[in-house]
Amino acid sequence: MSNESKPVTGALKREFAGFRDIRTVVIIGICFIAAAVLGIFCRGLQGGTDYGIVSLVPAVFLVIYIFSTKRVVEALVVASVVGLLIVSPETFVSNFSETMTGVMMDEDTGWLIIVCGLMGSIMKLIEHAGGAFCFGEWVAKRARTRKSALMWTWVLGVIIFMDDYLNSLTVGSCMSSVTDKYKVSREFLSYVVSSTAAPLCVLIPVSTWAVFAGRIMVASGWSETGASEVQMFIKTIPFNFYGWVAAIMVPLVIYGVIPIFGTMKAAEDRVKNGGPLAPPGSEKIDMHAGEKVKIPENASIWNFFLPIAVLIGVTVASGCDMQVGVFATMAFLFVSFLVQGICNAEEFIDISMEGFKNMMLPLLLMVLAFLFASMNEQIGFTYYLITTASKIMTPQLLPVIVFIILACTEFITGTNWGMYIIALPIVIPLAEQLGCNMPLAVAAVLSAGVFGSHVCFYSDCTVITSSATGCDNFAHAKTQATYGVLAAVVSAILYVIAGFVFN
Repeated sequence: MSNESKPVTGALKREFAGFRDIRTVVIIGICFIAAAVLGIFCRGLQGGTDYGIVSLVPAVFLVIYIFSTKRVVEALVVASVVGLLIVSPETFVSNFSETMTGVMMDEDTGWLIIVCGLMGSIMKLIEHAGGAFCFGEWVAKRARTRKSALMWTWVLGVIIFMDDYLNSLTVGSCMSSVTDKYKVSREFLSYVVSSTAAPLCVLIPVSTWAVFAGRIMVASGWSETGASEVQMFIKTIPFNFYGWVAAIMVPLVIYGVIPIFGTMKAAEDRVKNGGPLAPPGSEKIDMHAGEKVKIPENASIWNFFLPIAVLIGVTVASGCDMQVGVFATMAFLFVSFLVQGICNAEEFIDISMEGFKNMMLPLLLMVLAFLFASMNEQIGFTYYLITTASKIMTPQLLPVIVFIILACTEFITGTNWGMYIIALPIVIPLAEQLGCNMPLAVAAVLSAGVFGSHVCFYSDCTVITSSATGCDNFAHAKTQATYGVLAAVVSAILYVIAGFVFN
């Protein structure tokens, strides 16, 4: 190619790139217009209260958009707008504003920003003191092989069981330096970390999930005289099949009993062939921001163990309130760092703000996921699927149908706890009416929520794990999905068997 033709080629590339952008805007604009027209049609035909099959449109649009563009942030915004245009085309602007304001003012959103943001600060402070480095050295002496490093990751995840956020953020951020030494792809590390977060939380009665889910169960009409919310939750534990299968699968994958296959194999092959440990784009979501931390000469492993012990201890002592845990840990670190002379008060604030800033993209993704979930609630997405499926349910088939339907909705919406609020008040009366085994039916709902949290591209569990391990969330979800779907298939079979055995 001549030198004269190179500028022409470059100009054509820029022109084509611009054309693709323009084309995307035009297509999105057409989708918005179509959504508004569909909304007007629904309001005229059905009074705007029951959207029927139309409630599936935003979810289908979201899945197509994500797999077509791999741009999750953009997809969540556009899909939310499509849904809200269907819900209220005439008052879209005010409804969008009210919905977004409602999401931002929600107690869960505020809790999320405080807890996840300050966890970013805590990990940055521990790194600055050299605690994370010393911990990596400590584990490296005990994890002498690739498999043992991954098993250490799994064991730590089992130990820190009381909250999925605490689990993912602590284990993921601490073990990445260890597994990096053994050339483990960040996708594989993310899978191990994620599989001991949400899946384990539905198997342990002393967890934030147990408290929340138990409260919803009782509020939805399933209770026994003298039994607490946690006691009701305990009844579901033997039937939380997805949690059991997903957690047990990890050692089997690590030791090769279940082979590495699909997109996970491609990720591992990339590293084996000399490629980067993390997939492209991971630096955007990495809570460490891909930075190399300078290790102080007087670095001590106690600057890792003591803050983590305070975090876990205070969280448990406060009734699994992680917000109290992070506040106490920040206070402990402030006093500890000043006493040790690691930094002064001004430097402490600067380091804390840097860690908080590294959590901005994960927090944005989760806020947008909440926006999409709020829109789905307005359009009746989950309600439509459950009520439609209920027409073919029998006591024996209810558990597996509920699990499959809600697993699909959770893969799309990614908000496990939000789904529990919607689904349990529907499933519990339905199971009671059909005479289905109640712990089995409720466990099917809980397992579906775990599956969605585990494999959704933008769920809180996926985003938090990706941030902690420094792995692009789309790559993490895509590689993990092969094993998540396998666990879901096994779980569905178990629900079929249990449906006939216990009903």
